[in-house]
Amino acid sequence: MLDPYREQFNAGFTEAKYDDLRRELNRKTRTEITFQVCETPCFFESAILAEMVDLGAELTERLLRDPAYMEASATAIPERYRVPNEDARPHFMTVDFGFARAEDGSLRPTLVEMQAFPSIFAFQELISRQYIESYGISEQLGWRFGGRSAEAYWDLLREVIVGRHDPANVVLLEVAPEQQKTLPDFHVYEDVLGIQTVDITEVRTRGNRLFYERDGKLVPICRIYNRAIVDEMERDGVRPGFEHRDDLDVEWAGHPNWYFRISKFSLPWLDHPAVPKAMFLDEWMRDPGALALPPEQLLLKPLYSFAGKGIQFGPTIEDLRTIPAEARPEYLMQERVRFEPVIRTPFGMTQAEIRVMYVRRDGETRLDPVISLARLGRGKMMGVDHNRNQRWVGGSVAFFPV
Repeated sequence: MLDPYREQFNAGFTEAKYDDLRRELNRKTRTEITFQVCETPCFFESAILAEMVDLGAELTERLLRDPAYMEASATAIPERYRVPNEDARPHFMTVDFGFARAEDGSLRPTLVEMQAFPSIFAFQELISRQYIESYGISEQLGWRFGGRSAEAYWDLLREVIVGRHDPANVVLLEVAPEQQKTLPDFHVYEDVLGIQTVDITEVRTRGNRLFYERDGKLVPICRIYNRAIVDEMERDGVRPGFEHRDDLDVEWAGHPNWYFRISKFSLPWLDHPAVPKAMFLDEWMRDPGALALPPEQLLLKPLYSFAGKGIQFGPTIEDLRTIPAEARPEYLMQERVRFEPVIRTPFGMTQAEIRVMYVRRDGETRLDPVISLARLGRGKMMGVDHNRNQRWVGGSVAFFPV
């Protein structure tokens, strides 16, 4: 969107530079990246990203300060995964935006989704720097919010993730981490913060303490950087090495309850011009006229799924009737927003989705915006399944003038 950077990048692109980007990312993450890394970064005016940062913080605060919402969101946590000792506020927040055309013709950020769950903070820092190095992009462009240096960025992440503990006693907890597409992100945390990535099934319990095995010895776990998603455990029948409901002597960097409390569940509670209209499916079935939209402008979304799984465009009444009545509160009926393609590529104009990522230190209430990620696509959605066999799509970064 930002010339002359876009024009210069497109004119100077070569496959050799892209190959160097991929090769260096694989080398620096000690693995082979399996998700699509986009050929191009994005270039945005600082003001539009600042608007997204402020909007994401505003929407989050609306939820956290709403007693009715906080009471209702507590019921969204499945009983078997309700973890004690919940923090008053989440440690991590991600808010996704697309670009929609306003009535005056301008492009405005519009909410796609929000989730109180960590994202790929480590990999985004690495890939941003690698775009600069592989393509020779101007060093006058930045990617970290708040004017932070690389050292300050990692100091903040260390404070949030590791806290006051020895890194040997802090684990990144995930389901089958070696099989996750986000493994490159995990490796960067290991290299920079010195923490260990541990499969949730391999955690051991002794009384109310948790341990993991390293070099044949049990190492106590004092703090967990939680990346394990309940949906995946349920889908694959994964049994953790501990009971979530137990009162364990462990700290959470990213308390698991927040994954449910701020999520798709939040959308019907937000009345804001930047938020698509949404209702819980059971309520919509009782009053289909409440959204006042034709079927082709509706989306059906399961509340607790990831990577866009289960989303249905323009569902019919017959489709909806196949969902059991008791399951309907776990679905959303939502306004479908037309997102504008804004990135000029050799394969045509391409949509961009921007994720603003925030962290919160222990003992503080403020969420700090730290970095963003971008995803490019020309399919119905940004996910890989909707952008197969395409070029200049996939995971990217958002640069802005500094």
